[in-house]
Amino acid sequence: MTATFADPQRRNVAVLAMAQALFMSVQGMGIAATPLAAYMLLGPDDKWLATTPIFLVHLGIMGTTIPASLLMGLIGRRAGFSVGALFGVLSGGVACVALYRQSFPLLCVAALFQGMQAAFFWYFRLAAADATEPVFRAKAISLVMAGGVLAGFIGPQVAKWSVDWLAPVTFAGVYVAMAGFSVAVLALVQLVQIPRLSTADRAVEGRPMLEIARQPAYRVALAASVFGYAVMTLTMSATPLAMLACGFGFSDSATVIQAHIVAMFLPSFFTGHLINRFGVLPIIAVGGLIEVGCALVNFAGVDFANFLIANVLVGLGWNFAYVGGSTLLTSTYALAERAKVQASHDFMVYTATALAAAVSGVLAAKAGWFVINLAALPLMIMVTGAALWLMVHNRQAAKAAPAE
Repeated sequence: MTATFADPQRRNVAVLAMAQALFMSVQGMGIAATPLAAYMLLGPDDKWLATTPIFLVHLGIMGTTIPASLLMGLIGRRAGFSVGALFGVLSGGVACVALYRQSFPLLCVAALFQGMQAAFFWYFRLAAADATEPVFRAKAISLVMAGGVLAGFIGPQVAKWSVDWLAPVTFAGVYVAMAGFSVAVLALVQLVQIPRLSTADRAVEGRPMLEIARQPAYRVALAASVFGYAVMTLTMSATPLAMLACGFGFSDSATVIQAHIVAMFLPSFFTGHLINRFGVLPIIAVGGLIEVGCALVNFAGVDFANFLIANVLVGLGWNFAYVGGSTLLTSTYALAERAKVQASHDFMVYTATALAAAVSGVLAAKAGWFVINLAALPLMIMVTGAALWLMVHNRQAAKAAPAE
């Protein structure tokens, strides 16, 4: 541990991994509780709107991603992450008030603030990569994401414990816990030491974004992240509601979400090693295939085991696709281009996830669980297809190189 904290690269990774654990605990609590809290607040004819707050979380991420990246380019990572933590505290407080007032619109406002927090915190992984040598970047991203393993145990479990803390106002205690975790992140990120870009570096504009986006590697990195994340959001957002419709209680759905979050982040202990060993594109391709397995399990039935196994598979597939996409992204830009490339990538990712969350709620109410998984299947295939396309493209380019 002493050696780890003596090395600035590893110290930042360790701190960011701990911050990631707390952040994803907040996300896990929100995923487990918010759709059901919304369902409780809505009238009989409006139950189909129950995933609207989840959509608004992603909308908040989408709308804040670019400003967050550009702001951190100016004021530094530590100050930017502190701003994100304050949004999290505000979100928890507003959600508590919403439940006391029985106000669905106010719960939606809290969800927006939660998304604004997440827009800053999802840069933990790229902040770790920014401060490390190229050879360590895949592992740095992977290890920061591995912090979410603790969240898989902490988040849903705290949601179970805190659901009746402020009884008879069900779920209010969950949002108190979420605010408390955000305060803990605020304290932790003060330990982050990532140098700000110099004035000279900030003055360099780099290539136009359109030119960067024409790179095959950028397009595949974007496809892996966008489609891999959209698939997970589409299926996971509707899981608590689908389980409720099948007769399962909050404890059951929280357990499934817990397993899902563990599956999202546990592979991160070795994903970076696998990328270094086999290459980033094969890992992305395998991630897409694993997500296909999620749909097949969901097609097979609606028992507790189906929900559990499917959510584990989509979490694992997401990890390979998202860590792989993030790693591939770091190869597409120069230092001066970092903020705008990261911002454009994450903006597209969270635009897709916002749409997936919105569609998920409508499909859950109007079409059913089978159709949700049917809609996700083409996106799963696109993840694998994009990676295979770039593998072929790179081989053809390598063969053509000697002739030039």
